[in-house]
Amino acid sequence: MKMCTMTRNKWMKMIHAVSGLAVLCLLAAACSSDKTVTAFYVSPDGDDLHSGRIDAPFRTVERAQEAVRAYKQIHGLPSGGLVVYLHGGVYPLRQTLRFTQEDSGKTGAPVIYRACPGEEVYFTGGQEIRFEPLTDSEAKARIRVPHDQILQADLRAQGITDFGRRKATGFGRPIEAAPLELFFRGEPMPLARYPNVGEWMHIASVPQTGDSVFGGDERTGRGVHYGRFVWQEDRVAGWRKNDEIWLQGYWTWDWADSYVRVERIDAVAKEFILAQPHGVYGYSPGQRYYAMNILEELDTPGEWFLDREKGLLYFWPPSPAGEGAAFVSVMEDLMVHLDRTEHLQLEGITFEYTRGNVALIEEGCYNTIGGCVIRNTGNDGIRIAGGHHNGVSGCDLYNIGDAGISIQGGDRLTLEPGYNFAVNNHIYRYSRINWTYRPAVMLGGAGNLMAHNRIHDAPHMAVSFSGNDHCLEYNEVYDIAQETGDVGAFYIGRDWTERGNMIRYNYFHHLNGPGLYGVNAVYLDDFASGSTIYGNVFHRAGRAAFIGGGHDNIVTNNVFIDCEASIHLDARGVNWASYYMKGDGDMEMFRKLKAVNPDRPPYSERYPALARLPGFNPGQPKGNLFRSNLSYGGRWRDIEQDVDEVTIEDNYVLREIPSGIDAAAGKLYPEDESILERIHFQKIPFDRIGLYEDEYREK
Repeated sequence: MKMCTMTRNKWMKMIHAVSGLAVLCLLAAACSSDKTVTAFYVSPDGDDLHSGRIDAPFRTVERAQEAVRAYKQIHGLPSGGLVVYLHGGVYPLRQTLRFTQEDSGKTGAPVIYRACPGEEVYFTGGQEIRFEPLTDSEAKARIRVPHDQILQADLRAQGITDFGRRKATGFGRPIEAAPLELFFRGEPMPLARYPNVGEWMHIASVPQTGDSVFGGDERTGRGVHYGRFVWQEDRVAGWRKNDEIWLQGYWTWDWADSYVRVERIDAVAKEFILAQPHGVYGYSPGQRYYAMNILEELDTPGEWFLDREKGLLYFWPPSPAGEGAAFVSVMEDLMVHLDRTEHLQLEGITFEYTRGNVALIEEGCYNTIGGCVIRNTGNDGIRIAGGHHNGVSGCDLYNIGDAGISIQGGDRLTLEPGYNFAVNNHIYRYSRINWTYRPAVMLGGAGNLMAHNRIHDAPHMAVSFSGNDHCLEYNEVYDIAQETGDVGAFYIGRDWTERGNMIRYNYFHHLNGPGLYGVNAVYLDDFASGSTIYGNVFHRAGRAAFIGGGHDNIVTNNVFIDCEASIHLDARGVNWASYYMKGDGDMEMFRKLKAVNPDRPPYSERYPALARLPGFNPGQPKGNLFRSNLSYGGRWRDIEQDVDEVTIEDNYVLREIPSGIDAAAGKLYPEDESILERIHFQKIPFDRIGLYEDEYREK
């Protein structure tokens, strides 16, 4: 991974140098039709019949794209690249903006679509709507709060006829475009619900009749599913129309949420009769959920409801409607697709108000989305699917429906690195629609980088990674797992072969998860093996370095402050999870091992311990090392008694936190610093962790 970082640094320096030169050339260039043109301009007030010169801009990005292609065919690329400058304003998108190989730049001469300096550019998949006082008589009869607080908007009269449909999304379900949403003053508004945001109902019981689809525990009712369950709140019986009522909940486990539709309400039996598909793990008494899309529950400022038959949207604005604009999301398609492009950059653009995903970089190389704002989405922010040296840098992503940045790249069989990256991004309030397994950053494949990101405010995990040789470094993570238990800030699991991952110089702090299992900062779950956890700072980070039965993990040179357990190691492969170790080689763990040919290069050379795994009780964790760590307060270690081998040495452990220790200020070391030398501890570059100032970001 050192080579990955060095390659990226060289490449970024090269791009910065040519970008500065290009700007000077562009501003000086003549723009008449018979002279060399190195820039085009676009403005919402322009005209696509114009020349695209600085004084005669195009109106649409698509027209500028045509001009760039034509220029390249005739003149080739200028030595410093080519820039399309976007003047400030709103650019409505209703279909995908597609870039292909025809739109590519080349080494030292990128093609850049960039907001003009100091101007705000918005690519929007939404439409602004107008409200009027509530007049609909049926709505007045059903809404309980004073009617002068409620406004209505006739969407069909304003040209909006496609409202989308909510699907049964969530854990174990495919990603689907979200239905129409309402945004006011740049923030998503909650659909009318009971109870209100931050409160829950709880399943009273699950009827013990009929056949269980899931074969749950009928004695306790946990995980049993019969397509219905009992509610206990009397107000449910007063919900008049129930053909579009939805429930979202953690139906059996605190790490698996999903949406289910109410087919009908049985007011006599006090039961919700539920449409398929149901929660993946069935339903369990006592589990939490809420009901949504109920006009009678429009009772709190910010809530709204859409009558799909009439096309009327009802809204209780949290502040006077005239003080801010209201938008509804209209676009479902992907907003921007970079399809096998090379050396193409999108810079300084705000993407917002879409029901689906924002951007996809598919294959290609040296493409960058830099200094952009991604917000108010129904699905994912940015996805990188293959290619190499593609990345997201200096972006802000928030109010994201699903995941923030998803990166695939490299080849797991050959271990050829992808060098794709997410660097210096601020990601928060993601997973706001589907709450679990939609992380801020997702890494897969081999040899990719996430560095210097700040991640916070989310219901579940921060980072999910799989594959080999990734580098996760200099990131700050806090206030995640706000609603879920048995969750990791950084999470990987259930594969012996996903090795060589480096987790270093990250700052994990103030992590809390509900329930018995809580939160783990670095969660090497279900036999995850061969990772290194080095030089991180964990402050009130739950169970900090958690090894769940895996092999050959190294935990060294970290600082733990007031953690529930600084280090954890269990032997689940010989007790409660021993079923993973059984079978004739067709079981999940052994299938994955066989698939990478562990006895042949490159795996036999890079990870020689893998080939030996089947020969020595693989359920017993081997080769794990905890060395040269500092631990203050909290609990130092949680080593399960069934573990028969572990190395724990040269650590400095204090039961109390010394008065001079202050994680936020970077004061991490004992007063007597000779202790560091004695345990071979190297100081952590704490001041380099997190966001930094560059051409895309003011820190």
